[in-house]
Amino acid sequence: MSVDLQGLLRSGAGATDAALERLLPPASAVPPSLHAAIRHSVFAGGKRLRPVLAMEAARAVAGAPPPGIEELGAALEMLHTYSLVHDDLPALDNDDLRRGQPTCHVVYGEAIAILAGDALQTHAYRVLAGLRCPPEARVAIIQVIAEATGTEDGMIGGQVLDLEGESSAPTRASVEAIHRAKTGALFRASVVAGGLFAGADAEQTEHLTEFGRKAGLAFQIMDDILDVTQSSAALGKTAGKDMASQKATWPAVHGTEQSRLDAHRLVDEAFAALADFGAHAEGLKAVAGYLVERTH
Repeated sequence: MSVDLQGLLRSGAGATDAALERLLPPASAVPPSLHAAIRHSVFAGGKRLRPVLAMEAARAVAGAPPPGIEELGAALEMLHTYSLVHDDLPALDNDDLRRGQPTCHVVYGEAIAILAGDALQTHAYRVLAGLRCPPEARVAIIQVIAEATGTEDGMIGGQVLDLEGESSAPTRASVEAIHRAKTGALFRASVVAGGLFAGADAEQTEHLTEFGRKAGLAFQIMDDILDVTQSSAALGKTAGKDMASQKATWPAVHGTEQSRLDAHRLVDEAFAALADFGAHAEGLKAVAGYLVERTH
């Protein structure tokens, strides 16, 4: 089955943006400084890959994304954006460019940026609590996402490992641990949550988990490669930051060419995990392929 990848990405991003517009308070809501900062970060651009992965995982399970899936996507994007706002702070990666725009703390100050990230996280769970799916699925989705954004093999724990990794020489094990937690965990959770929203059973959830694990690692490996091969203008963020900060990256351990091979191998393995879903998973495969073919 042929997939219009660009159309799929545009449609998913459009549905996510419409949900975000509806679910987030307007910039004029009190306190306006906070809500303006939130909207500055959320609507600065971005490919909305995590929401699209959730939508396509739901399609793989149910044949079509169920009504309300865009709200799950919006919650995932809120969580992703919160992580970026905090990641860019001077105490962490100290970056002044994100998605081609000045970062939140550059425009609104560090205090408001911290609170904007906090607010996005709490608002995301408010949205998740009201998802239009059976209660059992809703609880399972919240658990999966909470674990993926937490401290043990989750996003926050991965951020700590990344910070502490700057003071030591990277190894394959340390880099993989950072990538699987800091970036890969929310990728995996997005895929699994989309499947659960659509009614995935235990076996389907296991396959989606394996797919998300492989695809998420491939995405971060490609991000590492792009950081050393593309310009800031192409990336929409400061290029070369990983090398300058002596970050633990895949190319630092394996070199650029081997890293490319590893990313493509992981995507092939991710495809294999979707064999039982048949043609309904073609969109999910197309997005995974895009993760390692993209140039920004």
